[in-house]
Amino acid sequence: MADIPASELDELWEEFHAVVNMTSRELGDWLKTRFAGEDTEELPDQAGTENGRRVLEILGKRRVDLTDDDVRVMRKVVDTVTAERGADLEPTAGQPHWRHRLMTLGHDPLKPPASDAGATRARHR
Repeated sequence: MADIPASELDELWEEFHAVVNMTSRELGDWLKTRFAGEDTEELPDQAGTENGRRVLEILGKRRVDLTDDDVRVMRKVVDTVTAERGADLEPTAGQPHWRHRLMTLGHDPLKPPASDAGATRARHR
């Protein structure tokens, strides 16, 4: 992997997992549903955009297994979601197309931030 300081990688890892608030199962199901059609039905594992599939792959990795390309995708996702949402990731309704586009990257604007979702689940146990 590229010469990225461990502290920078740690920060990116946390930011990525904060903006990607869908689980890998939710994202995988969304990509298969969103992009279902005659041409894609035969290849459900290849459903969705390339970035959406890459996010799904990254969600299945450990931090130590990240590649340079993974880091590039993670930065792009964090930058895109932050540009669209700002620093406040509180649940927000918006136009369906906007929501669906962000969901393709693993961010559902109607869900609480991933870190808040975990804390919420812990409080409800």
